[in-house]
Amino acid sequence: MVERSSGILLYRVAPELEIFAGHMGGPFWARKDAAAWSIPKGLPQPGETPLRAALREFEEEIGIPAPSVPYDLLGEFRQASGKIVTIFAAEADIALDRITGGTFELEWPPRSGRTQLFPEIDVARWLSVADARVKLVKGQVAAVDAVIAAVSNRNGA
Repeated sequence: MVERSSGILLYRVAPELEIFAGHMGGPFWARKDAAAWSIPKGLPQPGETPLRAALREFEEEIGIPAPSVPYDLLGEFRQASGKIVTIFAAEADIALDRITGGTFELEWPPRSGRTQLFPEIDVARWLSVADARVKLVKGQVAAVDAVIAAVSNRNGA
């Protein structure tokens, strides 16, 4: 069975289109920048709708509730792992200084028997489209193209 996940892609036009993303936390991503950023996303709980899962995961990873705005289904995007991420998009602005983020526990160093807490997202930023294409994990770059098309269609361009 294919693993599924849900996420929120926030964007703003300030004056150019920008995408909200976070650098993934933990030791694996610590020294990486290219293809090491992600939109807030995660696995749904039993009985949870994809949008509800995306909103919950946003708050867990970012530390603040997702903005109370209408969300549009952007689409389903296959990741390199084969996982399918259902992404919802919305135009909204959030203050980066409010982000506190959640943590996860990991045995580190490997096979040491010690566990440590790491941030799910160690930094979050508004990225230009060009930066988002480089920084986001490869499976999410198509979502950037989809949001560009959606914004362009909405604005009649």
